[in-house]
Amino acid sequence: MNKPCQLGLLLLLLSAPLMIAQEANSGVDLRATLTAQGVASEELTEAPRSGSPMIAGSRSVLYPTIKFNEHWFLTGAWQLVTRPYYYSDLSTPGYSAKGSVLQATLNYARVSQKGSVLLRAGQMPTAFGSFVLRYDDAENPLVDLPLGYGYYYAPVTLLGVAGAELDATRGKFDGRIQFANSSPANPRSLFASDQYGNWAGGGGFTIRQGLRVGASGYRGPYLDRKYAYYFPGEANPSKLPAHAVGLDANWAHGHTTAFAEVQRFVMPYTKIPDFRESAGYLEIKQVFSPRWYAAGRYALASSNATGRTSSIEVAGGYRVARWELLKVGYEFEHYSSGSDHDSKVLGIQLITILHKSVGRE
Repeated sequence: MNKPCQLGLLLLLLSAPLMIAQEANSGVDLRATLTAQGVASEELTEAPRSGSPMIAGSRSVLYPTIKFNEHWFLTGAWQLVTRPYYYSDLSTPGYSAKGSVLQATLNYARVSQKGSVLLRAGQMPTAFGSFVLRYDDAENPLVDLPLGYGYYYAPVTLLGVAGAELDATRGKFDGRIQFANSSPANPRSLFASDQYGNWAGGGGFTIRQGLRVGASGYRGPYLDRKYAYYFPGEANPSKLPAHAVGLDANWAHGHTTAFAEVQRFVMPYTKIPDFRESAGYLEIKQVFSPRWYAAGRYALASSNATGRTSSIEVAGGYRVARWELLKVGYEFEHYSSGSDHDSKVLGIQLITILHKSVGRE
């Protein structure tokens, strides 16, 4: 298989790759990423949380895969996470643990020397953006998420949306198109009210081995009547389609990798001004040895509602063993609005990967 086709297949299978041995016609694969996290920040001591400056949390993600034959297979991703765990939750009150289905899809794949095709149906990540390919703690070289991404009230969610998707590669080109029951800015379950069809998609071109550029977008209604920012007298949510466009690039050479994204979001209203936000980041990772690496990310976001936010995060990683990774990261954020203009967070993660597969001819 040529290099562009390998890259395309990796993008298609997202973060739950089929890890059953290629020679097996069917089988079961189970992978798990278990993370223990410690965080120190003054945000934890401030109202409304008003707690200790240090807190521990955990996140567990299970990735089951069932392969029926060379074309058909099921993939899933189920997450259990404590709160607060993500840096965006450090200033919120309360403690809890919540399970979520991130992926649960029936898939049909066909691969040839010229390209590949993948059909997916079920619960899946949004087709918008590129960081959704690296949301696993073992894949993200830093501790926090880039600005613009999140789980709740973020322009791009890392929770799954229900729908269908077609992915394809041909030579150096790759593309994807997705129809879902809700917006990447406000994912809705199949049993929730205010579900509205949304389109998302994107594509890319591998300029040469190790260098790819791409673009993506989404469009569709995003509000529901119980949404925190759905105000009395607002228009029917179905009449307010949000849209977003994004550009992304990734580069790898030797022991150095880099990722970059730039995105623009517009969320329409009638009772208040439309919400507009631009966000982007540049991330670089340098591997020094099989055990050690360092990474950094600079991110910037600007909106007409919350002003300008800049973020600098650095982290170092040490591979304790083949399936264990220790990360230590420090993040500094600056806000142009609000009473507190700066935020500093020290985070430590110990990540363990478990993997078991059983194949059958």
